[in-house]
Amino acid sequence: MATPPGFHARRAALRLLDAVLRRGETLEQAGAAALADVRKAEDKALARAIAGETLRWLTDLDGLIDGATARPLPPDAKARQVLRLMLAQWLRLGTPPHAVLATGLELLSAGPRRLAHGVFGALTKRGAALPEAPTLPDAVAARWRDRARAIAAGLADPPPLDLALRDLSQTAQWAARLSADSLALGHLRLPRGEAVEKLAGFADGAWWVQDLAASLPARLLGAGDCRHALDLCAAPGGKTLQLASTGWQVTALDISKRRLELLKDNLKRTGLTAGVVRADALAWEPKHRFDAILLDAPCTATGTARRHPDVLHRIGPRQIAEMAELQAALIERATGWLKPGGVLVYAVCSLEREEGEARAATVALTPEPIRAEELPEGLASTPEGWLRTDPGMLAEAGGLDGFFVARFRA
Repeated sequence: MATPPGFHARRAALRLLDAVLRRGETLEQAGAAALADVRKAEDKALARAIAGETLRWLTDLDGLIDGATARPLPPDAKARQVLRLMLAQWLRLGTPPHAVLATGLELLSAGPRRLAHGVFGALTKRGAALPEAPTLPDAVAARWRDRARAIAAGLADPPPLDLALRDLSQTAQWAARLSADSLALGHLRLPRGEAVEKLAGFADGAWWVQDLAASLPARLLGAGDCRHALDLCAAPGGKTLQLASTGWQVTALDISKRRLELLKDNLKRTGLTAGVVRADALAWEPKHRFDAILLDAPCTATGTARRHPDVLHRIGPRQIAEMAELQAALIERATGWLKPGGVLVYAVCSLEREEGEARAATVALTPEPIRAEELPEGLASTPEGWLRTDPGMLAEAGGLDGFFVARFRA
């Protein structure tokens, strides 16, 4: 019997979900294997969208399922996994219930199929709905404390498309050309779903994709005036491009060959230059000291939950502690590579205090507070002079990723 259209995309979404929840993989890591037999680009995108929305709303989807079953299904039961996907398609992607049933039930055998059919049918008949904002897992809400509710509201939808301009002085012209909004000099914001490669300016290297929050650490170093900067853990290169475009002589260091290739591609496309070094920052020794170091450190990336909702379910105390240990080692090395009077900017795209505030408090340099005039309207520094952003901020303008940034001087 032939499988219904769209079945392969749903099966791939199930594989993605299983990889995240059972094996702790990222959606990106799981993609190659999970999508191997999905041929069409639109079906790959659909599979990712189904899995992403399922993970974004997982707690609420489970609440609906548990409210429609006499006995709770085990967390890893295949029937629960498939029902999660089915409900996400109906409630988040607007797929008609009959189409959800036609593709979803094919993923199950006899008994579980009847169960899933009954539960889904009961929920559609009663007009089940999701809340306005996703409910965070209890452990995540506890970590994010008093900001948890506001952050959750910022996670309700995938983010818009942010671009960073090579020439900051052209902000108004590019905003008009692309019908984009701008929240800061050199920043453009478009609705999500735009085909990046087809936008004006892509082929000419006039801009690159970079979330507004991710652009803030490099902005805090100001103009380079041909001074030397080290972009530590640089790939895939957005901050390297920023520094190069504002007059810094940049050394971009990273350990990942694949990610450095992306950096080199972006340098070529934009016509910007930087010295690219593949090395382990914990073993590498520079030939000279630097006027500025940007350490956007490896982290749990929980601040990117808008675009990577898998972090809500993969990250816990063990991963946070491991990253904090690595960050401490990188900070210790970076502080020794600065010239007298040089500036270190430390940043992480994490919402965890252990990776942000706790790390900044240990830096053996003089704090240089971040000033209000250095930030986009609507953002402010903390009493310590640090910057903390999260997805609940600038909500009316489309939000931004979660980042922690601190600046110091040698």
